[in-house]
Amino acid sequence: MIQNNLLLMTDSYKLSHYKQYPTGTTNVYSYFESRGGRFNDVVFFGLQYYLKNYLEGVVVTQEKIDSAAKLYEKHFGNAAVFYREGWEYILKTHGGKLPVRIKAVAEGTPVHYQNAMMTIENTDPVCFWLTNFLETLLVQVWYGSTVATQSREIKKRILQYLDETGDPSLVNFKLHDFGFRGVSSVESASIGGAAHLVNFMGTDTVAALACIREFYNTDEVFGFSIPAAEHSTITSWGRENEAKAYLNMLTQYEEGLVAVVSDSYDVYNACENIWGGELKKAVLNRKGTLVVRPDSGIPKDVVLRVISILGDRFGFTTNSKGYKVLHPNVRVIQGDGVDFDSIGEILDTLKTHGWSADNIAFGMGGALLQKLDRDTQKFAFKCSSAVVNGEEREVFKDPVTDSGKRSKRGRLKLVKDSQGNHQTLPAAAGSTDLLQTVFENGSIIKQYSFGEIKANAAI
Repeated sequence: MIQNNLLLMTDSYKLSHYKQYPTGTTNVYSYFESRGGRFNDVVFFGLQYYLKNYLEGVVVTQEKIDSAAKLYEKHFGNAAVFYREGWEYILKTHGGKLPVRIKAVAEGTPVHYQNAMMTIENTDPVCFWLTNFLETLLVQVWYGSTVATQSREIKKRILQYLDETGDPSLVNFKLHDFGFRGVSSVESASIGGAAHLVNFMGTDTVAALACIREFYNTDEVFGFSIPAAEHSTITSWGRENEAKAYLNMLTQYEEGLVAVVSDSYDVYNACENIWGGELKKAVLNRKGTLVVRPDSGIPKDVVLRVISILGDRFGFTTNSKGYKVLHPNVRVIQGDGVDFDSIGEILDTLKTHGWSADNIAFGMGGALLQKLDRDTQKFAFKCSSAVVNGEEREVFKDPVTDSGKRSKRGRLKLVKDSQGNHQTLPAAAGSTDLLQTVFENGSIIKQYSFGEIKANAAI
């Protein structure tokens, strides 16, 4: 299967590239960067997963070479396109381990775009072709990095409103991952869900917890959730028994946080006459917080009306910043139509009407883990240096039709200037290189715990 055979984890055209470099090539050196995109600072995350899952140890065997050769012969209609001799050289000379060196910035580090975050080169001159063969797989680091980046930018946005209207210490549970069902694969849920937890602590994506445990060196759990209703568990009671369905949630979970979707029929009636009427005493007498979840309509309008109704029915206090905070037994979570923009709209609407951001949390699904792509931050992997006949040469592209795709030249290092800003400089520069060797010749040289990664990304 492809998951078990690195030789199949590439683009078809790369199979033919070993013949296309200049005669006498012995070293190919490439780098990975964000060329721009929606956000200025990009959180580097996910490389360790790919190293441990796909590149570490013996990854080339005779069985895998033979299997790949059969597939590629049929794929190209030509047995000579596949470089069997090159892979058998790696097997015989290196025991099936990859003769490459990968350097990278520490995971979790926010790096301004247009800076190198990772470099890779071959360590055996015979295997110059291997560097860019691995591009296809390594570029997938764009995904975890983009999720972590967007999640962190949302955290900044929420913190802004908490600073202005409420309690900033609440931020870690203000954005909950609802994205498992909305992604393309379990692997996406694992990596993307873990990327979100670099910044927050709320998730329903269980695969993320397993990913962190297995690939980021910890038994500690970094994501948390609470009992919560879905529409089926409410509507199965029948519309005439809506109040009984809600009461069942309060009695089954007598303490702590519990979330109840409340828009199966009429969310405003549910807030005013059921939660705030028939079940008001039950909510107030319960040792914990009811989190009401509207799940339809225009988010900023629905949230404002729901919170206003709950304020009328359960009361509120005014905090030291002059904003209203609901009774501690009642809060709201918005899980429909949530993205970077709508979160800002909701929080701004609440602020305009005197409500603190303390009153609301957000659940984000497809927009958190799926509604993005490699061009969200314009990630690219480019060759910038090669050694040909013993001479090191700068390698670059500079398209006349798109200056934004101009690539870097030569061997590189990532440094911080005197103002603490990242800069990519020639490798010969005297500053300390933030790109550290993490993988060499089949072995992982440096690993990061998830706690370290969270600390690196901290705002």
